[in-house]
Amino acid sequence: MPFAVLPALIPDITPLYDTYFSAFTADPDGRKILEILFPDGYTSDEFRKAHTEGTLAWLHKAESQYTWKCVDVATGQIVGMALCDVFINPKATKEERAYPGIPWLAGEQRERADKILGPLCEAREEVMGGGAYIYVHAIAVDPKHQGRGAGAMIVKQLVHLSNDSNLPIYLESSASAEGLYKKMGFVRVPKEKASVVHSKEVLGTETDVEVPLMIKTPARAGL
Repeated sequence: MPFAVLPALIPDITPLYDTYFSAFTADPDGRKILEILFPDGYTSDEFRKAHTEGTLAWLHKAESQYTWKCVDVATGQIVGMALCDVFINPKATKEERAYPGIPWLAGEQRERADKILGPLCEAREEVMGGGAYIYVHAIAVDPKHQGRGAGAMIVKQLVHLSNDSNLPIYLESSASAEGLYKKMGFVRVPKEKASVVHSKEVLGTETDVEVPLMIKTPARAGL
């Protein structure tokens, strides 16, 4: 069945994040990140209501963040999503671009999240600095619809945006998704440029986890 990748709308917030939470919960590394970001749980009706309201409030003031939905054309169902910042006019100074922290966490919970997200932000600053670019926060496909090409369709849409705008794309991949990104023309950032390894003590895994940092330059960048 064909898919369409479209800009997300306000009524899409809940089904979009149903997809997001389902996809990340099904992935072992993704589930660890959710548990760190939302240590008090993220499945209750109360949490989802608050999350939807918070997302809506954020969209009213967001200056560079965009959300895409992947829709099954036959059913109209949202089966995938992407969240990205398009930094056409990036903040001027390194201090302005610095990692802001997680506002809904405090104490040890915030310290743990900072140890995960802080190094990611620092690596992105090393690679992209103050340049204009597209930063992909997340690409997620509902586990029930994985293997049908929805993920590739979403990535293609972002690549089209990159080519049309002449902006490079930067993202942090999971180990399981790295192969897809490479097939779509992404390359891994050299370790001497930037590298992120989450320690097993912080992440709560049996081994340390290295994060594939990926970048793709637009097709006409060399023209």
